[in-house]
Parts: sequence; C-alpha cells; structure tokens
Amino acid sequence: MHKGQPHHDLILIGGGLANGLIAWRLRTQRPELRILLIERDAQLGGNHTWSFHDGDLSADQHRWLAPVVSTRWPRYEVIFPQHARTLESGYASIASLDFARVIGQALGDCLRLDTPIQELTPTSVRLADGEVLQARAVIDGRGMRPSRHLALGYQTFLGQDVRLAAPHGLTAPIIMDASVEQQGGYRFVYVLPFGPDRVLIEDTHYVDTSAWEPQRLRANVKAYAAARGWRIAQVLREEHGSLPIVLAGDVDSFWSDLRGQPCSGLRAGLFHPTTGYSLPHAVRLAERIAALATFDAASLFAAIRADALQEWRGQRFFRLLNRMLFLAGEADHRWRVMRRFYHLPAPLIARFYAGRLTLADQARLVSGKPPVPVGQAIKAALKFHPHQIRKPE
Repeated sequence: MHKGQPHHDLILIGGGLANGLIAWRLRTQRPELRILLIERDAQLGGNHTWSFHDGDLSADQHRWLAPVVSTRWPRYEVIFPQHARTLESGYASIASLDFARVIGQALGDCLRLDTPIQELTPTSVRLADGEVLQARAVIDGRGMRPSRHLALGYQTFLGQDVRLAAPHGLTAPIIMDASVEQQGGYRFVYVLPFGPDRVLIEDTHYVDTSAWEPQRLRANVKAYAAARGWRIAQVLREEHGSLPIVLAGDVDSFWSDLRGQPCSGLRAGLFHPTTGYSLPHAVRLAERIAALATFDAASLFAAIRADALQEWRGQRFFRLLNRMLFLAGEADHRWRVMRRFYHLPAPLIARFYAGRLTLADQARLVSGKPPVPVGQAIKAALKFHPHQIRKPE
C-alpha cells in the first residue's frame, strides 16, 4: 500500500443481512480485496429470522447460501376463513445466530463488533471514539431511511420463539394464518416449526403506520398458542420489526437524496415491495458487487443504483397491488384480497414471491370479480405519486 492510499478497498457499515452477505461473498470470491465490516452491536445480524421460497433463488445461489440456512421444509401452508391450502413448494429460514456464526468465522479480523460510528461519507467513516477510517468506497447498510419521496404501508410484527410443553404436531410452516381476528388491518399469524416442541409464532399486521403495540402483539401470540391447544413452557427469544410496503414513489428523487452514498438492503430500496422479503435481493446484490471490476465509490454507487432502478421498474404492478390492499376497501376485509390470491395456480404464486410475474400472471391477478369495491380499486390504482396518498414519512 502506497503512502496516502486508503487502508481499505471497502468498508461496510451495519452488519445486517445485505452487508453480511456482501462481505461474506467478497471474502470468499475476492480475497485480494481489503474489506472491513463494522457493526455497532455485539453480534452480526441482530435478532432476526429471514425466510425465502425455493423459487426465489437459482440453484447456484442456493448452493453458496446453504451454510447459513438453519431450517428447510418441502412445503408450506396458508389458512383463511373458508380456505386452507398446502403448497408443495420449498421454504427455508436463516436464524441470525447461524448467520452470525458462519459469516463471523469467515470474516475473522475483517469484522469489528461493538463499534458505533459518528458519521460516514462515500469514502470515509468516523467512529464514535473519533477514529477516522478511509476507504475507496463505503456502503451504508443501516436499514430503511425515512424519505419524503416514498409513500409506505408497513408490515409490523412481533414473534416469539417458544418451547412448548408438548409437541405441536405441525409438519410444515404456516406462512399465513389469517383466520384470526383482524384488529383494524390485514392480520395473520406466521408459524415456523423449528423442532417437535419448538416453534416461532409471529403476529403480523399490514398497517398504515410503523407504530406498534408490543403488549397487544404479545397477547395475540399467547392467545394464538392457546387456541391451538399449545401451552408455552418457555419463551426462548423474541423478535420484532416493521418492514416497508411501497405504495408509490419518486425513485429518481429518492436516489438523488443519497448524494452518491453507496447503500445496500432496505436503505437502497432492495426488497420485495409487497411481502417485505429482502433476502433474494441481498443475494443478488452480493453477487453483483463481487463481480465488479472497479471498486471506487462512484462506480459502486452507479452499479447499485442501476440495479435498484431496474428492480423498481419491474415492481410497478406490485405497487398497484399494494394500493389495492391498503387503499381500497375496509381495513378488516383486506384478508379477502390474499384469500383470493391463494386460490391461484401454485406456479403463479411462486413467481409472485420471486418477483417475476409474467404479463399473463398480471392479467390473471386482476381479472374476475375484485375482492374490493370497483370504484375504490380504480381510485387506488390512479394514486401513483406519494403526494396523492398521504404525507410521505
């Protein structure tokens, strides 16, 4: 390294899903690069469970991601009033503990934990203790940032990973049980069986604001377990979050506000606009960055922005569906939209989750009798700019 050159090719700020996968991929595919991942907390990945469908990833992507996958199931279930279905489609989850163990070992001294930062630029980081680190590029992966250029709904959730007093009897995940009381928005319970008597029960709400009531959600989890005949012997872990659901946006202005700062994950708008799932996008971004020939801030920003804009253009129909879900019809009846969706052919459902709907799929989704009032559906469809919906957050 010559005098005056930065000590690092790339510094990643925030050890969440996207930055963790980028660092891991670079460490294995581009070991010549001098990288550093900085996380303010004591562990990578926080306290999360990330899930994905088999069809979301290619065979090669499944292969390199396999070491961090905690549990796989060959099928999953959904439950609605007057409709239940089992889909023979693989589903998998990554627990943050496994994520932290595998990626932490791979990174070694390229990882700094318990390290809060004060500020960053596209090529530098000032730590809370005053130390300044220089790099050819810095990626900000610290989660979703507020933007007046996006109109959002939210998927708010609280989950408890519990040990039951007796086996639960489940053979597959229940990714939506919407037979529960709706409580003022689309509500469902998400259930992942991690062992014969261990299960994650997550109370989930599609709501208009990011505000949440932890005591109510905890009570919902307890009530759901009781309704199933399960007695909770021990709460092993609790996680909660609020994922953005995009209704409309001015994407060019969103990226202009970043002023050349490379970003990743939710901060770059890289997530499924309807489900909030971000793992497939994080996998693709890690591969994209590992394949770059030039590692400077301007090149990195341009590459990430180009990918994000391409994703945005391909998600127009999903944003239309989101407006139908959030703006048309009564909040307590939003479940009807999803129940109708889960009557559709399994391959279409798989393409929906993968974000790869064909024109025929799109036509199928909006054909027939709509599950919301037609007039309200048309009004919702025409609100394609944030200021038409609500004051952006």
